[in-house]
Amino acid sequence: MHQDEIRAVFDQQAASYDERHKKTAPIRYCLYLLLDSAFAELPHDAHILCVGAGTGEELAHLATRNRLWQFTVVEPSGPMLEICRQRAAAESFESRCYFHGGYLGELSAVGLHDAATCFLVSQFILEERARTQFFHEIANNLKPGGLLASADLASDVGSAEYEVLLRAWMNLTTDGSVPQEAVERMRSTYANDVGVLPPQKIASIIESGGFMPPAQFFQAGLIHAWLSQRV
Repeated sequence: MHQDEIRAVFDQQAASYDERHKKTAPIRYCLYLLLDSAFAELPHDAHILCVGAGTGEELAHLATRNRLWQFTVVEPSGPMLEICRQRAAAESFESRCYFHGGYLGELSAVGLHDAATCFLVSQFILEERARTQFFHEIANNLKPGGLLASADLASDVGSAEYEVLLRAWMNLTTDGSVPQEAVERMRSTYANDVGVLPPQKIASIIESGGFMPPAQFFQAGLIHAWLSQRV
């Protein structure tokens, strides 16, 4: 899918997005727990870039635990960004946020950030050069030595391990037993519309985008997460 097609999908899903993904919430909470540890040594008044912030779940997690942090929030889907903004207002951290409705490459200069989050975003960039450029754009918005916590679906889709993980993932994200034809539809989606690559390949793309070699700090099912520093 192209950018406009992806944005249209998230526009349509915005109102029900959090409800649709309730079953995977424990995975995200564990990821955020480790994210806290990864960001523990950031300045008390750190500036954080949240790329593809969606409805603002990881933003809210960080903002409520770090009362002096400020955030640049990037989200191309207008309806998703509006839900994110409403959450920030309801939880009293809206004044610490700059909201950008668009893509990272369109962001006007807002200063360099101490760290960035990018969760389940780069997987939708299918062309390797464009995916590398995406990480370059993140690096360009970070201070030298700034941290990036990035997560994506990852696996070697030609391996026996992937067959196990894919079926387990579908059992997790759907209700009841999963027929084989549903597995094949998901396999086709991940092959054509999502850039599911081996974890070491994604780490290499991040490094090529201007970062030190990433360290994988999390895996749950198909979700992998890496911590890296801007060169």
